[in-house]
This record gives sequence, C-alpha cells and structure tokens, in this order.
Amino acid sequence: MKRKLALGAVLSASALLAGVIQVSAGVAHAAPAPDATARALGLSGPEGLVAKNTVVDADGTRHLRYERTFAGLPVLGGDLIIHQDAKGAVKSTDRAVPGSIAPASLSPKLTAAQAAATATAAVRATVGVSDGDGPALVSVDRPGTAQLVVWAATGTPRLAYRTTVEGIRADGTPSSMLVVTDAGGGEVLSTHEQVQTSNATGSGKGVFVGSVTLTTNWTGSTYELKDNTRGGQYTVSLKNRQSGQGTLFTDADNVWGDGTAANNQSAAVDAQFGAGATWDFYKYAFGRLGIRGDGVGAVSRVHYGKNYVNAFWSDACFCMTYGDGASNRNPLTALDVSGHEMSHGVTSNTAGLNYSGESGGLNEATSDIFGTGVEWYADLPADTPDYLIGELIDINGDGTPLRYMDKPSKDGRSADSWSSGVGNLDVHYSSGVANHFFYLLAEGSGAKTVNGVSYNSPTSNGATVTGIGRDKALQVWYRALTVYMTSTTNYAGARTATLKAATDLYGAGSAESAAVAAAWSAVNVN
Repeated sequence: MKRKLALGAVLSASALLAGVIQVSAGVAHAAPAPDATARALGLSGPEGLVAKNTVVDADGTRHLRYERTFAGLPVLGGDLIIHQDAKGAVKSTDRAVPGSIAPASLSPKLTAAQAAATATAAVRATVGVSDGDGPALVSVDRPGTAQLVVWAATGTPRLAYRTTVEGIRADGTPSSMLVVTDAGGGEVLSTHEQVQTSNATGSGKGVFVGSVTLTTNWTGSTYELKDNTRGGQYTVSLKNRQSGQGTLFTDADNVWGDGTAANNQSAAVDAQFGAGATWDFYKYAFGRLGIRGDGVGAVSRVHYGKNYVNAFWSDACFCMTYGDGASNRNPLTALDVSGHEMSHGVTSNTAGLNYSGESGGLNEATSDIFGTGVEWYADLPADTPDYLIGELIDINGDGTPLRYMDKPSKDGRSADSWSSGVGNLDVHYSSGVANHFFYLLAEGSGAKTVNGVSYNSPTSNGATVTGIGRDKALQVWYRALTVYMTSTTNYAGARTATLKAATDLYGAGSAESAAVAAAWSAVNVN
C-alpha cells in the first residue's frame, strides 16, 4: 500500500496561552503590558490579551503577537498582531478573526465532565476507522479533561469546551485528538489530530547524512551525543518503546555509527546532525536561536516503536521522534524530514496556523519550505539539495519523492494551484499551492536544471515567472510567518502577508515584491 509522508507536528493546547517568546536576532524584548494594549485597541471590558511574542526590526518597528481572552477564557481564533512604529504608535493590526469575539452567553449548559464525556465518545467512535491521514485509531487510553473556552475560529463566536483525548493508532503512533464542543448542546465544532505524522522511511556516519562532524559532550569518562553549543540538544534511544525519556547515546571513542541501519548509532547520527543543521539554518538565515527562539535545543528520539514507519514533532515534550521503518531497517531520519518536522515547532511558536483547511495547507507548506531550506543550507554530498520532499526515504517503494515543489500534482494528489475547494483537501495536498508558489518565487517557471536536478514548473495563468533566488524567497516567507500570519490565515491572506514582507525587506515597488505578486498569480491566488 502506498503510504504518504504526513510530516507534521504536535500542536499543544498550552501553546494557545503561551508565555512571552520574543525574537529579534536572538535578542529578547519586553512587550507592552497586555492590559494597556487592550485598552489602546479599544477592546471591550471583558476582553484581554496574553502576550505571545515580539519581533523588533532594525529600525525599531515592532510586531506584537497576542492571544486574546474573553471574561478570562481563552479565545480560539482570537489571536492578533499589532504593528507599531519605533515610537510605539500603532500602524496597523492583523486579526485572525475580524469583528466581535463575544459569545451570546457565558453560562454553559453542559458541565465540564459532560463535555469531556462527549468529546471522548466522539473520539471513541473513530476507533478502527481510518481518517484518511494515517492508520486508524485502535484505542483511547486517556479520556480528556474539558476546559471552558470561547470558540471564534469559525462561524458565530460561542462558548465551548476544549478537550484533548489521547490514544494510540494502529501503527503505534500516539494520538492526541483536540476536540472543541459547544457548551450549550454538545455539538462537536472542531476536531483535529495534534500528532501529525510522517509515514515515511525514513565525527559520525549516518544512514542518510553520510560522514559528518558532530559536536559532542565529554563527561570526563565518556562522550555524550549532546551539543551544548546549540542549546544543549541531544539524542536518545527509545529502544523500540513508545514512551519514556529514552537513553542518552554515549560512546567511548567519539566515533558514531557506520552508515548502516543495523548499527543503532547510525540513525542517531542522522537525528543529531539534522537537529544541528536545523538550528544553524534558523540562526544564520533569520537570527532565530532554536525552535522557540529562546536558545533551548530540542530532544531527538530514535528507535521509536517496532516497525514504525513514521516520524513526528511534539510541542508537549519539545522533542523530535523517529521510527525505524519497515522491518526496523529503514529509519526515517533523512535531513528534510528533520527540518520539516522541527519547523512545525517554529510555526506553533509564531503564527500558530490551524492544522485544517487552507491554514493547514500553509502549515504543511511552511515545513516543506523550511525543511528544503535546511537541506540546501547543509549542502551534504550524501544528500544533494533539491526541491523534492522525502526523496531519499523511498516511501513509495519506487524511488520517487513524496512531494514535488516545482509541480506538486506529479505526486497524483497535490494541488498545483488554488481553487475554491482546495481547503477541503488533506493538508499535505493543499500545501501544494504554497509549495508551488515558493518554487516559482525562488527559481521561476519553465524547464531548467538546478543543482543537477531537472524541473519543469508550469503556471496556471500561462505567464512566465522570474525567480528572486532561494535565499530571498526564504526571507519573505519567514517574515510573513513571524510578523503577519495568524492562526486562520488562508491563501489570500498569505498573499497579503508575503507582499507586506517583501515590501518591508526590499521596498515598495521592488522587483522582489513584483515577483511575489507574480508567483501568487501563477498559482491562481489573486
């Protein structure tokens, strides 16, 4: 059976009320008091703001990201960004949902216990049924506890409960289902799997990265696969278990792996190198120190489960996890998998793009875009940089990549361009629109060979697009993500966000700004 690489993330509910994580070339900045900001925006009395992060430009311009509350309750879909000049005057705002977020009532008709039971029952009803995005759920191990919230992401704002129900899927993937139910009648308003998996096959020598140099830690008696120069990130073995903190890799001679999957250190070399390459990419490309921008390195866990053909990122444990693949001989530790998955953590800690509809496609595309950026940054002889996703792990079994950025439809499922129904596609296929946009912005349209790989990128409007180069395209996407996109940004909103970003970076009327507009029009986002 053909399986897809559903590269994804665990988007923890706690991220909706994250503390202040402020990034500007790795320097923290104090955000204005949320209460004062709420008053300045003219928000109603019951409305409040919770600071999430701040981006400060070189000229002092500030972009303040907040989550919103109503009567002390978290508002799902209430996030907003305030753009201030260097003197603190508000220039503009971007809101995930325009208009009022006030629910008709703040008095729930259901108790939290009833809401949790409803949510748990809804998840139990899916046991044994595939949702089209990975193996079927086989058990519900931990019924959730319901938290009262305001649901404003879609439709009329209403009082609701948010419940996380945990379980296990047939292939051993942990399930963490976020269910939002109406507090009046128990109607299920939203469900999504927070663990988004990669069904993929996936000095040291890794299975995919080849011979590389690793920064390790000497304890005085042994070497540890731990990098204190990159936030203390380290790699552990789960020894084919599906839980626990794992065992830190140690070695007597500081020579790790032999390039074969049979050597349990080889996958660890891939994982540790991938984490380091991702750290360096974000640091040197954007001045971002680590996934959260706080200088803290993530944990990489290898040898998860048995015959587990998946990999996933989790905000909850701030960790990256890899299975060993079919017959425990094909680890999923390729570099673009590492960069893709850990980039979900960056998205979670910035725009927080909802993992459904068009925003879900943008979430997935963001990880493809930055995962590709990591691959080009590392520039490994063993992994030629390209615009193909999952080309080394051979999940299809015929040597073809999982996804193609130049013409996404070559995988048989992804969208090359926007249409009114694209938001109904699985997010890994609706991501094709943004992936195609990025390729066109970076490299342009038509047939060409880049770094030894042949591409032929069409345009929906028949126009010729001239690229601005990969580095500039990455800068545009990163600024749009961290400064202008919100949790509900759709493709039209992404066009607006990237145009603003290009204007900020390269000037109004610049060739770069014109190329952004042309590339979006070429994928029918006008």
